[in-house]
Amino acid sequence: MDFGLPSEHRMIRDTVREFAEAEIEPIAQEIEDEHRFPAEVFEELGGLDLMGVPIAEEYGGAGGDQLMYALVTEELGRVSGSIGLSYAAHTSLGTKPIEAFGTEAQKEEWLTPLARGEGIAAWALTEPGSGSDASNMDTVAEKDGDEWVINGTKQFITNANVARSILVKAVTDPGAGYDGISTFIVDPKNDDGFEVSTVWEKMGLNASPTCELQFDDLRIPEDRLLGEVGEGWEQTMKTLEGGRISIAALSTGLAQGAYEAAKRYAGDREQFGQPISKFDAIRDKIVSMDRKIERARLLTHKAAWAYDEGMDTTRISSLAKLDASEVSREVAEDAVQVLGGYGYTEDFSPQRFYRDAKLMEIGEGTSEIQHVVLGRQLGL
Repeated sequence: MDFGLPSEHRMIRDTVREFAEAEIEPIAQEIEDEHRFPAEVFEELGGLDLMGVPIAEEYGGAGGDQLMYALVTEELGRVSGSIGLSYAAHTSLGTKPIEAFGTEAQKEEWLTPLARGEGIAAWALTEPGSGSDASNMDTVAEKDGDEWVINGTKQFITNANVARSILVKAVTDPGAGYDGISTFIVDPKNDDGFEVSTVWEKMGLNASPTCELQFDDLRIPEDRLLGEVGEGWEQTMKTLEGGRISIAALSTGLAQGAYEAAKRYAGDREQFGQPISKFDAIRDKIVSMDRKIERARLLTHKAAWAYDEGMDTTRISSLAKLDASEVSREVAEDAVQVLGGYGYTEDFSPQRFYRDAKLMEIGEGTSEIQHVVLGRQLGL
């Protein structure tokens, strides 16, 4: 697991692992049962300088790279999918684009507090009528003097009801297609015309809020435009490359947590006078789980490395996300099976990993969309 990792990366990973096992794992099921966003955990992550891992130090971040960020995300997912998901959405979707596309003034006002852990971020792309076809959006932003006026609905937005800022995609030129989409910084606490209309009850990941947003003549100053008018779709594509790597890392973490629970149980549980790990059927499951996780981790690390090298990561990030998300679900399902009846109870973690893992095949581009992306990359 340490193969090729620089010492600084191993140190950060081990720090997060110790924190996660001591502070998150004991409450992981509790916050799911309560459907409670654990703000105190994110405050502690901020205190550890982990809320801006891939953000430059001059903007309050840790100055780390994508690989370091992937390691942190994996370790959080290893104990809590919800915390890992909210962390990933904050970092890769809500924070990183401000560094990549924002003005110096925007970075000072919006990026620095997020990187320091003084607030959490969100990113609003999906709409009720546009899921996989994310470009087919109805939310519009019209210029009125020195303000932008936003109207529309966004759906399945992570962190929105606890966010300090939300990056919102809206159509600014209805006739321009992909070139008619722009990005805006919304302050959900202070901007009039913004409402969280629904916080969804979900199959899993219920300590990570997923929201529907309504914009009703929301007025924001013109300096809240991120980048230039019409650059929103290009920004989205670049953002999703990093986002898919983070979901691959989170998926790997979920699989690792499920595998460890199954392996531990199989070593302790005895049937017919011996641990069930000694039976071929159980041993072969656990070996297969370990093999799949190593494959997913290597793909994820390769994608993160390519990202850090400035390479085109469209193919490798999509491949990592596709493989790791499916591995996550497969391993979690096998973990439930290893535990048998106990695996179906909330006294053991595999059921939580199983429910959480399913979203990994849906969010940030479904598995079906990843096949489309990869097919295009292969010239098919």
